Amino acid sequence: MLVGMSTPYFDRDHTDDLIAYLAASPSPYHAVASAAERLEKAGFRQVAETDPWEGGTGGRYVVRGGALIAWYVPEGAGPATPFRVVGTHTDSPNLRVKPLPDTGSHGWRQVAVEIYGGVPLNTWLDRDLGLSGRIALRDGTTRLVMADRPLLRVPQLAIHLDRGVNEGMKLDKQRHLTPVWGLGPVDEGALIRLVAEEAGVDAADITGWDLMTHDVQPPAYLGRDRELLAAPRLDNLLSVHAATAALIALAGEADGDGQNPPHIPVLAAFDHEENGSESDTGAQGPLLGNVLERSVAARGGSFEDRARALAGTVCLSSDMGHAVHPNYAERHEPGHHPLPNGGPILKVNVNQRYATDGTGRAVFAAACERAGVPWQTFVSNNSMPCGTTIGPITAARLGIKTVDVGVAALSMHSARELCGADDPFLLASAVKSFLEA
Repeated sequence: MLVGMSTPYFDRDHTDDLIAYLAASPSPYHAVASAAERLEKAGFRQVAETDPWEGGTGGRYVVRGGALIAWYVPEGAGPATPFRVVGTHTDSPNLRVKPLPDTGSHGWRQVAVEIYGGVPLNTWLDRDLGLSGRIALRDGTTRLVMADRPLLRVPQLAIHLDRGVNEGMKLDKQRHLTPVWGLGPVDEGALIRLVAEEAGVDAADITGWDLMTHDVQPPAYLGRDRELLAAPRLDNLLSVHAATAALIALAGEADGDGQNPPHIPVLAAFDHEENGSESDTGAQGPLLGNVLERSVAARGGSFEDRARALAGTVCLSSDMGHAVHPNYAERHEPGHHPLPNGGPILKVNVNQRYATDGTGRAVFAAACERAGVPWQTFVSNNSMPCGTTIGPITAARLGIKTVDVGVAALSMHSARELCGADDPFLLASAVKSFLEA
């Protein structure tokens, strides 16, 4: 259930559902498959990019690898009807398997990995890791794989062998992050044989793979009053889940009165945000623009209609943000200290690391007010570099007004992150309000 003005703004049923979504989505490919399954149950249907598209009403979605674009065309939508887009991403920093994965030394069997994204390396030490992702088969198909059990571990050096570890630990990405997974000589092909067994295929039929590690410890409520949520991949599957729930709720409430709707709601869940978005499934690529343009064309629209539709389009770029850290408060901007369970945060940076401007702030404030949801503001300390999102990329690539928002969290990019247990519901409610404005 998503809130309206008269509903109390916390709903742990939503957070329980987020926990289930996180557990089912250890890789971007699983995150897309889980979201697509929810859309299918709500009446959305998948369309292939290689097929001609029809312009009728209803919900549709496109899947490309670790990216998903979904939209709902209400009755009365014309060729120039603008869009309301919620932009998110499906990838998270982690350790990813190299093309020749089997390695080892000194009697240990290990798996060669590459660092993906901005990883606080120490958070991956001494954790029980599973393996997930997708495999490509000889017949041209792909299949998801998830070994959600302790398979690998990156062991930390004992303090007896590193007496200065508490004065500062420096990890070499090449030498110190290689997981162990057994004893004995290097066994060429062992990892792919295991993956084949998990997938129920012949190892000889696997010709490619995109595999990664994940912490097998499940998401959990934390604290005396269970007011916090500790989980992997909150950045940014919390936003993907919120936007999916909001789009499904909005489609379910479509009244079919035939009146001209103000806009068409869209979910854009990209891959590869954590390494710059430069891919065919990233925000730097043409995927979203192509989908919006084809949607206009399918409804009989011209180039002029497309230009008018995009001119009236607004994007809400939803990604995790920073809560004030009680042990490092000096790292934050003194006048802006977002807290968990204080509602979603508006992210502002005048140098366009975030795309929000004053008019975008007004759009977000209005959405939160309609939903009865509190909200906060995040600005970086001038002495600290500011991160960025898909927001500025989307704004520049499509020429559409974009607003950056998110949920306040601690331990961003760690193997396990922390946020308020009420904030996922508050964000979803604000997103739904934005989509239906």
